Amino acid sequence: MTLDPRRLALLVAANTALAPFAIDAYLPAMGALAESIGASIHRTELSLSVFLAGFALGQLLFGPLSDRLGRRPVLLGGLVVFLLASLAITQVESLSTLLAWRFVQALGGGATVVNSAAIVRDCFSGREAARVMSTMAMIMLLAPLAAPVVGSGLLHLGDWWLIFVFLAAYAAFLLWLLGTKLPETRSRDWPAASPRQMLGNYASVLTHRESLGYICAAAMTFAGLFAFITASPFVYLQHFGVSPSLYPLLFGANVVTMLASNRLNMRLLRRYTPQQNLRLGLAIQLSAGLGLVAMMASSLESLWLVVPLVMLFAGTIGLVAPNAITSLLDNFPRMSATATALQGSIQFSCGALAGVLVGGFEIDSLWPMVLTMLGATLIGNLGLRLLAPRPTHG
Repeated sequence: MTLDPRRLALLVAANTALAPFAIDAYLPAMGALAESIGASIHRTELSLSVFLAGFALGQLLFGPLSDRLGRRPVLLGGLVVFLLASLAITQVESLSTLLAWRFVQALGGGATVVNSAAIVRDCFSGREAARVMSTMAMIMLLAPLAAPVVGSGLLHLGDWWLIFVFLAAYAAFLLWLLGTKLPETRSRDWPAASPRQMLGNYASVLTHRESLGYICAAAMTFAGLFAFITASPFVYLQHFGVSPSLYPLLFGANVVTMLASNRLNMRLLRRYTPQQNLRLGLAIQLSAGLGLVAMMASSLESLWLVVPLVMLFAGTIGLVAPNAITSLLDNFPRMSATATALQGSIQFSCGALAGVLVGGFEIDSLWPMVLTMLGATLIGNLGLRLLAPRPTHG
């Protein structure tokens, strides 16, 4: 497969950015959306959990189909579903219809994103795949930073429905871009798996001890990050009394450390293996989690301690995510979309659970967020070290 790594990273990153835009772009409009459909903002926030659930299911359903039918039909079909559901959401008038169409939208999104890592693995392996993943992640990380800004701008220009028109337009752009620029990357030499074999493929991933370690590392990192994302409006806006204009800057500061860790990862891959970089990222993350707990336990809680510690914790995703998925897929080259689907489904399920844990305690304290973040990184570190063997120096 002769595809330029940078061009492939750009194409796949544009596709992967669909998920953070679908999650974050409408958050500034949550109040306006709730008022429009006659529901409380807390009930309307269920649309985020429903999206995560549909996104996880979409990856489980369409990952094996991608290995069976090819990347392009599943990818382009998912974009069509996402586009139509986004347009349907602009017409909702009740909470139930909003939740239903958000679920359908998420199914389409899961079908598109599950192909991203699989496409990279079709074309590259080992360190080269990890470098492409890091380039892709660096581009993709700009999406969570840009999404709330785009959402706020569209809300200012029109109303909440304009955000979903934008999401539909982005899906249409991806249909054109990927439909014309991305070839089929699944090898024709690979036999198509039957439905029974697809279930067997999932079982083979779940029973592969080393791979479970990589899945645990990625899923727990995402859970810790989502614990912060869920709690951040309360922590910054209410608990510390930050102004709404400063909130996006504090939230977006985490992207700076994510981008920096991606650059660090690409440099370290010249000398070290993806597995070694993964362990380094998890160790830094655990240090940040312990720092947050120490801050709370010693009554030194302040905004100017929380922000850098959270930045350090969140930033490690640039060392963890690309190396974990690369290490996982190296074990399953012929069913990479299936392995990606299972990993993504577990990851988003853990993220949703972390959000529920944080949101379940309606108290004016950082403890729910801090303990959830520490618990997640502890499980991630232990899971990797118990399940995956220690790597050798590369």
